[in-house]
Amino acid sequence: MKKNWVLILLVFFMISCQSDKNNINRIDDFSEKELKEKLIEANKIAAQKESIQIDGYVSRRKLDVTKTGTGLRYHVYDEGNGEKAENGKIAVVKYSVSLIDGTICYSTKDNEVEEFIIGKDNVESGLHEGITYLKVGDKAKIIIPSYLAHGLAGDFKKIPVRSTIIYDIELIDLK
Repeated sequence: MKKNWVLILLVFFMISCQSDKNNINRIDDFSEKELKEKLIEANKIAAQKESIQIDGYVSRRKLDVTKTGTGLRYHVYDEGNGEKAENGKIAVVKYSVSLIDGTICYSTKDNEVEEFIIGKDNVESGLHEGITYLKVGDKAKIIIPSYLAHGLAGDFKKIPVRSTIIYDIELIDLK
C-alpha cells in the first residue's frame, strides 16, 4: 500500500514539475519589452482599483478632499494660521497612521511629537508631498495611495503590501 502512495506522489510531482516548466517557457516566450508592457498595464489596473477604493472611503466619510495629480488626497479639517510647509524645513508633527479599513498602525504618544525634514528624510513620498499642502496649526487627513507609501513591499512590520495609508496629522511647527 505504501508503494502505491509513493508512486502516486512521484507521478504527481513529475506532472507538477512539467506544468511549472511549461509556465516558465511561456514567460520566456515574451520579449523583455512585452513583459514590461504587461507589468505596466497590471500596475495601472491595480492603481485604478485602489483609486476606486479610496473614493469609496472618501464618500462614506463625506470628506471634502482635494486630489492632487499624483493621486494623493488631503482634507484639512481644522485650519491653522501659521507658516506654510515647504521642502527643506523640519516639520514637527503629531500623527496617527491607519489602513483604509481603520486599523491603526502607528501614532505619536500623547505628549510627544516627531520631526522630519520635508523632501529629504526617510518617510513616505506621499507624506513629503502631503505636508507641503499644510500650514502650521493645520489638522488634516492625508490619504496616501500605496505607490506613494510602502508600495509592493509594505513596511515589513504593520503595513501590508499595496496598502493605502491614512495620516491623521497635525503640523505643530516648522523649523
